[in-house]
Amino acid sequence: MRTPAAWARGVRSPEAFHGHGVTQGFFEGWYIKLVSADRHQRWAVIPGVFRGLAGDEGERDEAFVQVLDGLTGRSWYHRFEVAEFAASAHAFDVQVGPNRFRPDGVTLDLPQLCGRIDYATPLVPWPVTLREPGIMGWYGLVPFMECFHGIVSFGHELGGALEVEGAATSFDGGRGYIEKDWGRAFPSGYVWMASNHIDATTGDGADASLIASVAVIPWLGRAFRGSIVGLRHSGRLHRWTTYNRSKERRLEIDDTHVRWSVEGPDGMLELDAERVRGGLLHAPLRTAMHQRVEETLDARVMLRHRDVDGRVLLEGIAECAGLEVFGDTDRLLALKA
Repeated sequence: MRTPAAWARGVRSPEAFHGHGVTQGFFEGWYIKLVSADRHQRWAVIPGVFRGLAGDEGERDEAFVQVLDGLTGRSWYHRFEVAEFAASAHAFDVQVGPNRFRPDGVTLDLPQLCGRIDYATPLVPWPVTLREPGIMGWYGLVPFMECFHGIVSFGHELGGALEVEGAATSFDGGRGYIEKDWGRAFPSGYVWMASNHIDATTGDGADASLIASVAVIPWLGRAFRGSIVGLRHSGRLHRWTTYNRSKERRLEIDDTHVRWSVEGPDGMLELDAERVRGGLLHAPLRTAMHQRVEETLDARVMLRHRDVDGRVLLEGIAECAGLEVFGDTDRLLALKA
């Protein structure tokens, strides 16, 4: 069981490990995106740990490194003993077997990816303040939340090279992104999209980054539809979230698109994401890691950000986008936002 001091420390450091002292019913994973300068290499590497529930049949505890080839949709799940996992409770510093993930870069020794990538510019996290401890706002202070989320870096430049399935491949001038999740289980239904490759037709998309998620949130025996959207561009983070009283004006999910509009203190954001088939990643249920979540790094998201006066601040297409649509989306759409 985590101590109150450990809980408070974790609230202030969403990028760090939150599982020290937790022996069952817990997962934590970091999503690390690596895209080459020409965008021909798009990889997601996800280190993490899962601790199952007591009394389950067999050994449910495991560490892992997942790998997703974002262009082809191929994916791999590499299991490790929990003893091969180590992570800091104070900073972003994770080790799974010979693989190391730190604020200055990643070292990989996997069948698909091997080598060292340095982060050529500092990480850019979602700000942590007393009033807003990261992307979840005051919900991040609630101990009984099913799943927590953190943004370790909206975007940073890459340097170095990897052996990609045995072929030397440069990532110099590429772009990275890091986020994470931890808790008891993923939501039963959700939509998630993220991109920091925004080709703008209006406004400055050079350093722009989008993260958007809407999910079924269990709450005191009931549930609601909760959303967190951040669009960073022109040196500022724009927010549309449940906790800052932003409102959904549209949410439609079909076989080919997700169409989503939100309005709040930072104006109106319109998103139209094109769904494409991706690779299967393992995601945590309460008893084990299950291969069930289809994800891509080849989605395209058309976006338009207007200010409160209706002026277009940023418009364009978010390329190399991660996109997941999972679970009971009918219930997600039926719930009150």
